[in-house]
Amino acid sequence: MVYESSYDSGRRPFKPDPTRGYWAAPSDFIYTCISLGFRMDLVWMGWLLHQRMGGTIIVYILCMFLFVVPIIVIQSFMGQFSSSGFISTFRMSPIFKGLGYISLFVNLAVLSYYSLFAAVPLLYLFHSLRPTLPWSCEGIEKWFPNSTEAEVKHPCKMLDVVDIKSGMVSSTYIYIGYEVPSVLFFNSIFGGDDVMESYRYNSPFLFSWELLVCTLLSWAIVAGVFYRFYNTELMSKFLRYTIWTSLILLLICVGRFMLLSNDWSYIFSYFMAKPVDIVEGIPSTVLIIVSAFGPGWGSIIALASFNRFRANIMNYSWIICLGQMGIFLAYGIITHIIQGYFKSLTTLYTNGALYLTSGSVIATMSWPNLWSIIFYAMLTLTALITMITCLFSIYQSIFDEFEMLRSRRTEVTLGLIGVLAFLSLYTCSNHGALFFSAMSMDSLFTQTALNLLLLLVVLWVYGRVRFQRDIEFMLGQRFATWKVNMLRFVAPICLCLLLLGAILASFVRHSNSSIVILIAAVFLIVLPWLYLPGYMIYVFLQTTGSFKMRFQRCNRPMDWYPVEIEERQRYEGAMGNMDITHQLNRIADEVVP
Repeated sequence: MVYESSYDSGRRPFKPDPTRGYWAAPSDFIYTCISLGFRMDLVWMGWLLHQRMGGTIIVYILCMFLFVVPIIVIQSFMGQFSSSGFISTFRMSPIFKGLGYISLFVNLAVLSYYSLFAAVPLLYLFHSLRPTLPWSCEGIEKWFPNSTEAEVKHPCKMLDVVDIKSGMVSSTYIYIGYEVPSVLFFNSIFGGDDVMESYRYNSPFLFSWELLVCTLLSWAIVAGVFYRFYNTELMSKFLRYTIWTSLILLLICVGRFMLLSNDWSYIFSYFMAKPVDIVEGIPSTVLIIVSAFGPGWGSIIALASFNRFRANIMNYSWIICLGQMGIFLAYGIITHIIQGYFKSLTTLYTNGALYLTSGSVIATMSWPNLWSIIFYAMLTLTALITMITCLFSIYQSIFDEFEMLRSRRTEVTLGLIGVLAFLSLYTCSNHGALFFSAMSMDSLFTQTALNLLLLLVVLWVYGRVRFQRDIEFMLGQRFATWKVNMLRFVAPICLCLLLLGAILASFVRHSNSSIVILIAAVFLIVLPWLYLPGYMIYVFLQTTGSFKMRFQRCNRPMDWYPVEIEERQRYEGAMGNMDITHQLNRIADEVVP
């Protein structure tokens, strides 16, 4: 295969951005990638509710060996070797560059609803400043009187009795559900409608002005961060300290929740598991593992592009996965304790996940306002960090690819935030607060498909031998062939199974979704896939030569070399040519014009 410059193919060459910079400290890459585990949409949808770490840790570690850590290594290699984001790095095989644009749409689609995870805890945080928590027993009685006088085993004696007319028979069924005060508080901002059950009763479209203010405030904070920390070094330091702050707050919350229960055997039961727990935990565990790559796709590629060329991504990848496992463990412990708390009061199912039910548990603690402020500040901060990290990778990928936009960074940055803020207004409604999960499942499908195609591009089109050669040149250590073969043959099987699960989950979510979410998913998730064959045709037509020569040039790397001058010279020498912008190895029967 021939290495050549884009000039030889008749296309615009890649021009590195000399102002992109590096991480202020090598460990900042690790911290930022670990923060991708703050992904809250899986927690919101309750994937952590019905599993135990003892039953999931085996599956988690197995998946880490099979495909999670190796894919993180590949993504880190692409970003670090090329010093470019998730669009420009596909000059490794230009015909697949459309994958970079698909990932751009996926990241924008995720951010269009992700502000919900910052706005909801921010709303609870503001109400935590009241002298009496509105979702405490004292506070809730002022605005939500008991619907029954019967004695109910619940801290606030709340009982909801609903008449449901059955379509199968003529009789009337009585459904009795124990309501959680903090969930009732969330419903109250939409006029009392049960948000989590609205799809069953075809509830009208309701809008919350409180949630709107918190959503706009979240985006204003994000805009202020990018305006103030405008370069890589400043953003690196900001993310480092905020991530450390959020991790400390998370550990404090875990410790306080563990002190809530006197039954330590129940807490330790979270770490134990029977064989049936392992089997039941496989679907949710695999979904949680996928969050290692962030809420969108390509963030690790862009974040790794700020590493120095010799950074040891092999060790970094394991540290990242173990750190994210610690975050999932912390979330799981809190959720396990919350569920255990309500199970001790009633055997019936309590509606709502970590976000909504936790408020009532906190209200029973001593100093409830203080712990409510700490807990919801932690949730708000983790959501904002995830949004900022995802946007940071998007911006750098755009500026790496489109040179003309580098001189207008401020306008592009603030303009894109404004567009995303406008798109996220739908999540301020009762339908948007519930049906966003359909787009989350769509993004999971796209993310898995992109990882599958990434293996095709790197290990088959670019080639196993050259991948091993480049990564060994970059790291100065051997990359075993058996690891590559596992990625070529075993990891695709795992990803295909996960892809089938994502398709099923997406279908189920969309069956109960709204038309607005369906239209948004079509434009932001489905239609971008048409860009892949379209860009393939475009690249093929832009390349010069015969049909065979065009096809070969479209698949082999263009301008693929280290950006750092010293490393580039070493790479040129290792490849046996002092000018990498020309062919390193010529094919005898090929004539390049």
